[in-house]
Amino acid sequence: MKSQDVLLGILAGFAIAAVGCSLNAGQAQARPTESPPAAAGKVGPMAKASPGAQPRLTPDVDSKLVAAGEKLYEKNCVFCHQEDAVGKPGVAPSLTNKEFLSIASDGFLKATIRDGRDGTGMPPFAHLGMDRIEALVAYLRSHAKLPNRAAEVDAQPKAQGDPRLGEQWFEQICATCHGPRGNGYAAGGTGTAIGRAGFLDKASDGFIRTTINAGRSNTRMRGFDGADGLADLSDREVDDIIAYLRSIKH
Repeated sequence: MKSQDVLLGILAGFAIAAVGCSLNAGQAQARPTESPPAAAGKVGPMAKASPGAQPRLTPDVDSKLVAAGEKLYEKNCVFCHQEDAVGKPGVAPSLTNKEFLSIASDGFLKATIRDGRDGTGMPPFAHLGMDRIEALVAYLRSHAKLPNRAAEVDAQPKAQGDPRLGEQWFEQICATCHGPRGNGYAAGGTGTAIGRAGFLDKASDGFIRTTINAGRSNTRMRGFDGADGLADLSDREVDDIIAYLRSIKH
């Protein structure tokens, strides 16, 4: 009798083990398969980048065009804008600042290089021709560290502010760096000439609005939005400043 009980116990043990194996196999089949790794050099919304890979910030650019632009920069621009276009306060602004490059359109850059900024130290470079100007822009774009949002920023609505109120804000928080009428370096400030036609005719209200709100890292242009800003300006107050700048364009 005891031997029969032992035999039944062994058979029961095999049955339980078989059920356990069956359950484990079912769980293994039910476990979702891992997604295939992202292709090298591509970063999708849900994909993980391969080690050392960076999101593509600019369209594919001809490396020869960038190299040509660098040579042109060294011959024509480096004296004011410094090595790597980092700029110099009171002389020339940074052209490779990450916030600037992320909101400045190619059209804005090309037109500024071509026409210069009348009344400032930035002369026109129309004599270079558009092909060389495009090479310069490609070189500047090669320094980008943030996605290009220029189209999105330029599509923002035009400012509907009150220039009379904007003048008060400008005198209190902008004139110290940009000069009483936005004359920039010519007025002895460290800020650019944002009241000049050479800037205002090319910059969209969205460009100016975003710059006021976010500022520019590693420059003296701090943001004016939120508790960490130099002044927590409302959307309306920022638009008032833009309306004032448009009213004094010279």
